[in-house]
Amino acid sequence: MVKDLFERIHNNKGPLGKWASQAEGYYVFPKLEGELGPRMKFHGKDILNWSLNDYLGLANHPEVRKADADAALQYGAAYPMGARMMSGHTTIHEQLQDELAAFVKKEAAYLLNFGYQGMVSTIDALVTKNDVIVYDVDSHACIIDGVRLHMGKRFTYKHNDIESLEKNLERATKMANEQGGGILVITEGVFGMRGQQGKLKEIVALKEKYNFRLLVDDAHGFGTLGATGAGAGEEQGCQDGIDVYFSTFAKSMASIGAFLAADKDIIDYLKYNLRSQMFAKALPMILTVGALKRLELLRNNPGLKDKLWVNVNALQNGLKERGFNIGDTNTCVTPVYLEGSIPEAMVMVNDLRENYGIFLSIVVYPVIPKGIILLRIIPTASHSLEDIEETLTAFEAIREKLTDGTYKRIAAETTVDVSAE
Repeated sequence: MVKDLFERIHNNKGPLGKWASQAEGYYVFPKLEGELGPRMKFHGKDILNWSLNDYLGLANHPEVRKADADAALQYGAAYPMGARMMSGHTTIHEQLQDELAAFVKKEAAYLLNFGYQGMVSTIDALVTKNDVIVYDVDSHACIIDGVRLHMGKRFTYKHNDIESLEKNLERATKMANEQGGGILVITEGVFGMRGQQGKLKEIVALKEKYNFRLLVDDAHGFGTLGATGAGAGEEQGCQDGIDVYFSTFAKSMASIGAFLAADKDIIDYLKYNLRSQMFAKALPMILTVGALKRLELLRNNPGLKDKLWVNVNALQNGLKERGFNIGDTNTCVTPVYLEGSIPEAMVMVNDLRENYGIFLSIVVYPVIPKGIILLRIIPTASHSLEDIEETLTAFEAIREKLTDGTYKRIAAETTVDVSAE
């Protein structure tokens, strides 16, 4: 008997969806209001916001706002119409690509409408069923979903573990030889949850021993790492060894879109084989012109990155001095690891938001192991040292309540529908 397709959906909302009645509108799908920045409103209250990826503070930069407004006035929201291969290609798109390529020291670049779909499509375009993919087990969902499209063999290696990578490269080499295919290694410049840089320099060094190509997702590294802000490859002195460089505009560029950069012949190939771009409307001119202004500021105002790192160091050093576990982050991403259950985490974050005015992202199982609560803080150039001190004081208070069982007791005694307005 054929089952109703929706029967499973009605009966099982998934590991996160099962919390929807308690979480939606507050812990997930929250509604932040007011001017974008460190101080916003949540449920009618003023909050200090640590949950934006606006690393360089460009979202409200006056030159950026003016460029966006001028582009909207000149072009409207629709221009250009159609996919770039058909009717949506412009000189401005080419200019942005050329400037991005030069900035990350690659021969050519190609714009993508969205980072997630772009990465999925890039992986699909780069490999055939005879090729083998080897990727870091902690890779972002866009990489995992791109790998799922691969009809051939794939191997994961332990997170940032070069010995594990090498073992899997040996397996991949044997299989690629048998199948007449190649090997694609995929990792991240910065891992967005733990805040660690990918070991790009060590991976590139393995090219002397193994024949593979390297694709790097540097969404959190672009604009924040390297002498010029060109990312994790520049930071580690191995940008030349990255065969295909990817980043998004959704972090340091405070916008929408993404790009790939590589040798010209590789970009030429991808232009004609990236299905997510071939069959999608071109990046609107508002976003394209706006990205040019953002890139200009990123290149010409190193003080933005300097201010960011003043805040990063003040926040991370302050947490470590107070005995908090922030793992081994060596980037702006600042995770704080605590021990506790999901109900305790919900009570704790409610306390942070309602009584301390601190808003940040909470990460629990299944994203991280059971019994661990990860509070992810994203410092930006827009934050102040006073913001950091306020947050450190609040963290000391909530840790005490978590340790002495206050949150556990509240979680056991009451079920509060925090999704209610």
